[in-house]
Amino acid sequence: MKLASIIAGGGLGALLRYVISGMTYKILGSTFPWGTLIVNLMGSFLIGLLWAFSERVIIPPHLRTFLFIGLLGAFTTFSTYSLETAHLLRDGEFSLAFWNLAFSNGLGLILVFVGFAASRYLIYLFR
Repeated sequence: MKLASIIAGGGLGALLRYVISGMTYKILGSTFPWGTLIVNLMGSFLIGLLWAFSERVIIPPHLRTFLFIGLLGAFTTFSTYSLETAHLLRDGEFSLAFWNLAFSNGLGLILVFVGFAASRYLIYLFR
């Protein structure tokens, strides 16, 4: 059952990443890796939100596996982020590479905590 949860979540997470990243590139262009940044920031927020939620509400183990390992594991993409940053550096786009690193790491961490706080607030509201 655990493997089925990971496979199902991973398939859905990869599909969502593909769709959201593709739409982002169509809207904002491909000069900067906006698609990967947006997906990773969304994933950071969602993992913070779900993390705090799971501390207050019992989430069945298979659903936790589906969400945290499968869905969010496939949705966010550190390897693509690393490759796109390396391409920026290779192409001499040092400023864009710096901003990609700063936004992805800095905002990613911030959004984990924002998601955590949002979850606690929502749980407080709906008690």
